Amino acid sequence: MTSEATNAQQTHGTVSTERARKPSTILVVAAFAAFLATFNETFLNVGFAPIMESLSVDVSTVQWLATAYMLGAAVMVPVSAFAYRSFPTRQLFCATTALLVIGSVIGALAPNFTVLLAGRIVQALGTGMLIPIGMNITLEVAPREKLGTYMGIMGAMTTLGPSSSVILAGVILAFFSWSMLLWVFAGLSLLCFLAGAIILRDIAHLTHPKLDAPSVALIAIALIGILYGISTIFGGNVVFAVASIVVGAAVLVVFVVRQGKLAEPLIDLRPLKIPPFAVGVVVNMLSLITIFAMNIIVPTFMQSALGTPPLVASLILFPAILCSCVISPLAGRIYDKQGPGVLLPLGFLCIAVFSVLTAAFIATANPVLLAIIYVPVICGSALIIGPVQSYALSKLSPEMNPHGVTVMSTGFQIAGCIGSSVFVGIYAAVGASQAASGASAIDAMSAGMLASGVLIGVVALVGFALTLWIRSNAKKPVSVAPQAQEGAWAGEAQGTAAITAGVATAANALAQIMKTDVYTLPEDSTVLDAMKLFMERGISGVPVIDDQLQVVGFISDGDVMACLADQVPAFKSAWSFIVERENEDFDRTLKETMNMNISELSRKKVISVNVDDDLGEVTRVLSENHLKKAPVLDGDKMVGIINRSNITKYAIDQFLAQNR
Repeated sequence: MTSEATNAQQTHGTVSTERARKPSTILVVAAFAAFLATFNETFLNVGFAPIMESLSVDVSTVQWLATAYMLGAAVMVPVSAFAYRSFPTRQLFCATTALLVIGSVIGALAPNFTVLLAGRIVQALGTGMLIPIGMNITLEVAPREKLGTYMGIMGAMTTLGPSSSVILAGVILAFFSWSMLLWVFAGLSLLCFLAGAIILRDIAHLTHPKLDAPSVALIAIALIGILYGISTIFGGNVVFAVASIVVGAAVLVVFVVRQGKLAEPLIDLRPLKIPPFAVGVVVNMLSLITIFAMNIIVPTFMQSALGTPPLVASLILFPAILCSCVISPLAGRIYDKQGPGVLLPLGFLCIAVFSVLTAAFIATANPVLLAIIYVPVICGSALIIGPVQSYALSKLSPEMNPHGVTVMSTGFQIAGCIGSSVFVGIYAAVGASQAASGASAIDAMSAGMLASGVLIGVVALVGFALTLWIRSNAKKPVSVAPQAQEGAWAGEAQGTAAITAGVATAANALAQIMKTDVYTLPEDSTVLDAMKLFMERGISGVPVIDDQLQVVGFISDGDVMACLADQVPAFKSAWSFIVERENEDFDRTLKETMNMNISELSRKKVISVNVDDDLGEVTRVLSENHLKKAPVLDGDKMVGIINRSNITKYAIDQFLAQNR
């Protein structure tokens, strides 16, 4: 690795070392990865019956292909945050997808069940990291004003994956043996590997944290205990399942306590202290629970109760899948313009109403009517998943994004387990109870289906209630035009400004209109690191922070030019970079300057305002010091940046609100 690349990797914030590719091109790779990871969740499950026959195992044994896979993937999710900050993006992506290829080949060639299970676990190790890596890549490359659109596409892929896998698996098994499922997935994984190797660049900010082995062990035990208990509570020893959940929860508490004491935690849990993010995680989980549950119990009922062939059952549900793939990116665009206020409540209402209708009429509705009724259920989740992820992650600073993604992805695994295990268990338990009371087989299974559908509706209503809180607290995102790059604080990234709807008072307006997506550099960075950040982000300066994230200075391209001018008399302006490029003295001085620590050039006196200041005081500070912008502090911690254009826009907004 060149020293230039090494320096770039030390840059604080979301800094890209090689942005040769367009964000949309990189998004294709990230979306493919998300699709592949969720696709594999259920792809092999369709082949359980022929696997049992071929390898001479019973249902309790073959179920370990799903259980072990789920547990292995869940354990790797927390490790993904460490890996993303420790290894170059392209290398990590290729290593992860290589595990999918290797695991698939092992499984396809397996002579017995043990080898097949081993291959499935190898797949799980890669899958567990693939979704978090894809989401982190998306956050790195997505323009702030298009974050909702990008996350909507990712949401579409996570919905399309498990839904389409059942259909494709049914087609393959109609003509080939179960091993062809693994060969097909190996081919898809290899394609994803090649796409990552060719298209991806090292876009992550590497901090090279230390891996705390006890934390890995604790989170592994916690997640395995909780998820195994959830997955077996209806199908095995209830006492053992409950004990497993209790032990897992207790170990999880120990893990959380330990993370708070570590200088470099495996998972930084501070994002959960931010209410919008925490609520967003819960809302995302509730939506995923409903989609996982419905995608399993509906085809299960159709096959077991109605005798519908697996492929036909999947095709009946396919229109909903196609609609969701269209709705998800559209929902992302709406979020970018309007925020989450309308999308999220509407999504949960669709799920609540139509999940109950689907469960109530599934036994009597013809296939066409059933397909129509089911469309709003899946489309409802499409209105939620992408926008709520965008909403939650947008509340975090760039350096917190990997940890936020890890928390979100862990929630994904738990939600998937609850949706696929608990609700199927309820469906089976109610059906068995009705059958024991003398009901016919179809009536018993219909009762189980209705009970599950009603409970899914209740879950959706809980989600609806939480979205009302989001609606009342969310601010409409408004695209902000690029600002003139001048003044002492001209260095924050172009982002979005939050403007209150209606009339707010000047005393509480600062927190509402300030920008929070501010790029920074640690005080041990080089001038070269700073210049790369300026070039890549189209900015002219950034705050300098210490290990406690406190602002200790400010570095701008003007400071670099002033330093060069002091050393090289011929240097007058930026044009000198071109005019003097053949000058050996200038070239030597330039290289020496680029290797300097930014602390040698940065301004130490930083004029700031407090988050509790009213706009009158903020305006006075900016005016008296001839600044266009100033950092906003909460105590000693920087929480945002305010500029004159924010205040002007706020004033105009208030005037129009009062005079409509």
